[in-house]
Amino acid sequence: MSNPRAFVIGEALTDIVSGPNGTAEHPGGSPLNVAIGLSRLDVPTTLHTHFGKDERGAAITAHLAESDVELSAESVTDAPTATAQANLDETGAATYTFEITGELASIEVPAEVTLVHTGSIAAFLAPGADVVESMLAAARSHALISFDPNVRPMIVPDREDVRARTERIAALADVIKLSDEDAAWLYPELTQEQVLAHLASFGAGLTAMTRGGEGCLLFTGGVHTEAKAPRVSVADTIGAGDSFMAAMLAAILRLDAGASVRAGSLDSETLDLIAQDALTAAAITVSRAGANPPRTAELRG
Repeated sequence: MSNPRAFVIGEALTDIVSGPNGTAEHPGGSPLNVAIGLSRLDVPTTLHTHFGKDERGAAITAHLAESDVELSAESVTDAPTATAQANLDETGAATYTFEITGELASIEVPAEVTLVHTGSIAAFLAPGADVVESMLAAARSHALISFDPNVRPMIVPDREDVRARTERIAALADVIKLSDEDAAWLYPELTQEQVLAHLASFGAGLTAMTRGGEGCLLFTGGVHTEAKAPRVSVADTIGAGDSFMAAMLAAILRLDAGASVRAGSLDSETLDLIAQDALTAAAITVSRAGANPPRTAELRG
């Protein structure tokens, strides 16, 4: 895929992280983290989001600029910047509560974009979620579509509604990634292998499931493949799944594998390279505090 360019749709907010060492604030949000992860891996990236003209919004703008992520013109609004309260346990695992404001503006994804990613709160919280769906549908003719449900039951607790929205977006997506926790909440009646096959049945050529320190499970071309994660000392798990997502997408673009992904015809060697990049990026991220995805030089070691 020549001249790849990514466009990420979704929330940017302020993480308020509380743990054994006190409380700190820093920019966050799953789509923001993916946008930064892609840009740090040399994929020119624009984020379409919404946040306020306040101090927290200014911190988000500066944070994105540090990683050369562009903002859509419609991203800065008069609404206050949303927040996520992240509480860390003794292992570094995070649980979240959210205060969400505002919604995404409906805009046209530029024709030069070759990859569109979305997920998390923005993909499910109405009425903005309808905007996300329409933007994905319009962009599919010229871009690979990626989706990470990253479900937040405390915000959108109706399982049937979330499942229906997941499956509608899955029908637009080429790449779907979710965590084992997402899978267990969305489809408690299915095994992990069945979840990936079910989501792929809507048309995605590659589905993937992160499984924490155990690695990941992938499904393409009717075949399940497991990949093991590198062993690292965990500082915290904030942003690990987003780093996995960004590195997986960057690898697909780097290997010019978009057409094979859409067709569900990835060869095993390419799939392994994609999985190893994704798992290595996640391992680097959990080894240091906060959502801090690696740059290309770190990923290549």
